[in-house]
Amino acid sequence: MAYLTTNPATGEVERTFDTITAKQLAAILDESEDCFRNDWPKRSIQDRADAVRRAAAIIREEQDELAATMTRDMGKLIGQAIGELQLSAAILDYYADTAADFLSPKSLPGAPGATLHAQPLGILLAVEPWNFPFFQLARVVGPQLMVGNVVIAKHASNVPQCAVAFESVMRRAGIPAGAYANVFASTDQVGSIIDDPRVRGVTLTGSEKAGATVAERAARNLKKSVLELGGSDAMIVLEDAPFEATVMNAMVGKMNNAGQSCVATKRMIVVGEKRGKQFLEAMTAAMASLKAGDPLDPATTLAPVSSEAALQGLLEQIEEARAGGAAIVLGGNRIDRAGSYLEPTILANVNADNPVYRKEIFGPVLMFHVVADEAAAIALANDVPFGLGGSVFTADLERGERVALAIESGMAFVNGPTWSTPQMPFGGIKNSGYGRELSQLGFGEFVNWKLVAVAPAGSMPPGADAAG
Repeated sequence: MAYLTTNPATGEVERTFDTITAKQLAAILDESEDCFRNDWPKRSIQDRADAVRRAAAIIREEQDELAATMTRDMGKLIGQAIGELQLSAAILDYYADTAADFLSPKSLPGAPGATLHAQPLGILLAVEPWNFPFFQLARVVGPQLMVGNVVIAKHASNVPQCAVAFESVMRRAGIPAGAYANVFASTDQVGSIIDDPRVRGVTLTGSEKAGATVAERAARNLKKSVLELGGSDAMIVLEDAPFEATVMNAMVGKMNNAGQSCVATKRMIVVGEKRGKQFLEAMTAAMASLKAGDPLDPATTLAPVSSEAALQGLLEQIEEARAGGAAIVLGGNRIDRAGSYLEPTILANVNADNPVYRKEIFGPVLMFHVVADEAAAIALANDVPFGLGGSVFTADLERGERVALAIESGMAFVNGPTWSTPQMPFGGIKNSGYGRELSQLGFGEFVNWKLVAVAPAGSMPPGADAAG
């Protein structure tokens, strides 16, 4: 597996990194185990929180440089890269601030003397993707370091400079190498890490195929896994949705990170033929107005997709949709310039027998549907194998919440696109995976919730009265 930065705005290879050797990997595992047994979880919660807060502060202090690294690695617009770094720092601060409460022993109502204690499990492996290269790491590292676990991170092969930069932040914050380590590992080496008995859990964000492979291997080793996989999020626009605000939200939901997000709005479902025509015209104009350019230039509004391979995959899906009867309302072509740029694209008339109907299209491509009523909108939203996020737009908040609850997903938003904050749990159902990240739920995924039940001295054993 080659770890290299190929700048998607230019197509030029900027830097390469060697895959870790077996000897280096063995040393990292030894160091992580020693750190878990003798150092990191034995530190006070305050000491761990101080280090995690320092990491957040470094990210904020160096956000311009780190953002430029992210843009060179995977092409993100510079303003969005800065936003990602600010969110990453907020996640680290959130867990530093809340860990003491989350880790405090909890009494069990109706069970006198019984308490639950949160204890770390050990070494965790995090297999992370390229599309949000700092955020994805922060939402694992923040909670797990505060729990007292230690983390080995295997980042995506096309964002190696981000992986190195994040590890540098951790180290300069005072987080030891044994508590957090980046590894440029091969696929076989990832398997060997999962097999190692000292590794107690695996979390992965990625494709369905990668998730199934990792989950199967973790299960064979009787290890906990958390999977955040793909999505085909629907945005349902009801008859009374405010027009301009809905279009603005749709553009953010669709075009953030050039549509390369698991929770991007992949399908827009508008109720009513007249409203459907109005929204299609508005979305066509809005997406057509985006201007391709250098993603390091704040004036650029359309970034490249992450790689040449990603671009070719999107072009193949667009052709597949067209051959299956879809109408290409906007775009559909490569932009004639250096780098991996795709025209913003809208596909209409994507029927259930179209090959892309139930697939995730990971880029600046929107499937646009018009339906007759609310029931049809809900049915269409749920007619995919994914269940990550979704959104509903309406002036009637009670109705919006009811429709949101009917969407088969782990998350649903009313009058806003699917979004992340440190306080809200993130995760899905169906083929979108299982488990949660962020919030208190994410904090508790890799914790031994240990029951300790204390009875007074001299107590008779359970059932003794009945037996007598």
